[in-house]
Amino acid sequence: MHARPARSDRCSLRLSTNAPNLPMDGARSSRSSGGIERSLGVPMGETVHEHLSCGLEYGVIPLPDRHVVSFQIRLLAGTSSEPPRTLGLSRVVEETLDKGTEGYTARELADAFDAIGAGRQSGTGRETMTFTCTILPEHFERAIELHAELLRRPTFPEEAVSVNVQLAKQELIALDDDAQGIVDKLISRQAYGPVLGRHALGEHETLDRIARADLEAYWRTHFHAGRIIVSVAGAIEPARVADALTKHFDGFGRSGREGRGVIPIEFTPRTTHHDKALEQEHIAICWPGVDAAHDEFPVQQVTLGILSGGMSGRLFTEVREKRGLVYWVSAWQETPRGAGMMFLGASTTPERCDRTYETLLHEVDRLADDITQDELDRAITGIVASQETRGDATRARCGELATDLFFFGRPIPIEEKVAKVQAVTIEDIRRYLTLHPRDRLCVITLGPRPLEAAGGSAAKATRTASR
Repeated sequence: MHARPARSDRCSLRLSTNAPNLPMDGARSSRSSGGIERSLGVPMGETVHEHLSCGLEYGVIPLPDRHVVSFQIRLLAGTSSEPPRTLGLSRVVEETLDKGTEGYTARELADAFDAIGAGRQSGTGRETMTFTCTILPEHFERAIELHAELLRRPTFPEEAVSVNVQLAKQELIALDDDAQGIVDKLISRQAYGPVLGRHALGEHETLDRIARADLEAYWRTHFHAGRIIVSVAGAIEPARVADALTKHFDGFGRSGREGRGVIPIEFTPRTTHHDKALEQEHIAICWPGVDAAHDEFPVQQVTLGILSGGMSGRLFTEVREKRGLVYWVSAWQETPRGAGMMFLGASTTPERCDRTYETLLHEVDRLADDITQDELDRAITGIVASQETRGDATRARCGELATDLFFFGRPIPIEEKVAKVQAVTIEDIRRYLTLHPRDRLCVITLGPRPLEAAGGSAAKATRTASR
């Protein structure tokens, strides 16, 4: 089964690391954490959440028994902040930030990160741009200094801009050979509309318009301390975090709390077929759900767990194993701020696409009639196990803290999340399915044949040239 995670802000990620073999998420096993905990000044795992006078918001989870520190810098601007004429700009900005600053050439900056063994990732999503780093605790201040350098003082060299625009164009060309990637792009546009539905790579014609001045304008408009959330987890004192962030981000642009509003979606309930010469037919279906901060979100999580929580999930069991209709099948959710979307996806043969489509929806609809306590318990156990085991990974704790601050404006204890999931009942699932009916569907098919079951003869057809 093709499993897909819940995503709050679809990101294209870039990995930048030549780090030695760091124990990226390991716990200390050879020494007591008691002395370290006393030096941190707070109990292990007690989260600190503060706002600096410069406008930057940060949170820290001290984990004295870890070998490393992970941090994420989340800038509250992404593809939805781009001018319509230069779609793809935000990702080009993200890719070019470390290609030269006022104090470092691209090579010098890369060498400086390598010298401290930093494992880095960056990514651009709908609403945010993220920069994630894992290092040894003694190198935390230097890692923050280097990130501040590339965020505050980029020079956007002309050659680097040109190269990254060309690379984006090449990725767009390669996307045409990735059927699932095409479907993701198409259904995002139809489900979310022209702003939140943008693809990180943009379009060929909009990439052609991007020049160095566009990168600089985007940076000047959106790169400010008031748009930054920083999360930190690992063996580090919160006071060290506050000191480093204050030192390196004080005076960075505007201090007002920007970029925290909800961007409206423009959901289009329509069936659209995109003709492409493929051996398989790809189907994606979505309908509005609830956002991550909604009271019904745990119920939505459990509903997804029943449908697609491993090989015992209904979709895998009923659609693939019993009926043999699909190559892969899954259900997942996406939750931009203030909105939520439920997805079903599968790939099948052209001859079986109508039956697959009908079976996917039937499995969701019949949940309200025949859900069992065993299914409910199994889904809850899977979610709780995933939540608890993620807590063992330093980077995962850091990422989850950043997500909490983004959606809720405060850290959410793991115990609180687990308790809400464990409280979900069969009646909650039935009520949720009634309140969120599948009567307004966004449907995308990609392949040689349109759906008949969803009104394929009347569906808008878009021909896509095969490569």
